[in-house]
Amino acid sequence: QMQLVESGGGLVQAGGSLRLSCAASGRTFSSYNMGWFRQAPGKEREFVAAIRWNGRNTYYVDSVKGRFTISRDNAKNTVNLQMNSLKPEDTAVYYCGASLSWFVVQPNEYNSWGQGTQVTVSS
Repeated sequence: QMQLVESGGGLVQAGGSLRLSCAASGRTFSSYNMGWFRQAPGKEREFVAAIRWNGRNTYYVDSVKGRFTISRDNAKNTVNLQMNSLKPEDTAVYYCGASLSWFVVQPNEYNSWGQGTQVTVSS
């Protein structure tokens, strides 16, 4: 099972930007589709974005389309989430996950998780 470590979170004002990174250990990273999820206090973990193992396909939850961009570098075993035009409702702990399934948005379809990175957007 891959080990995933997220980084890049922080405190930012509304309208600002952050870039999250997820570093994966292991030689099988390029075989996995990768996703970003987020979990706000008192809420369930929700899907944000995903990218296919080869980087050629992506999809996003409607609330972040046009603001967030997911990318990956298989040579560096990393997946990134560029977040622009941040809103207070984007505040959450952000997690990356790995899945062998494509076009899935349920957390239980992902079998590896990092520890999360906190993103706080002030109004």
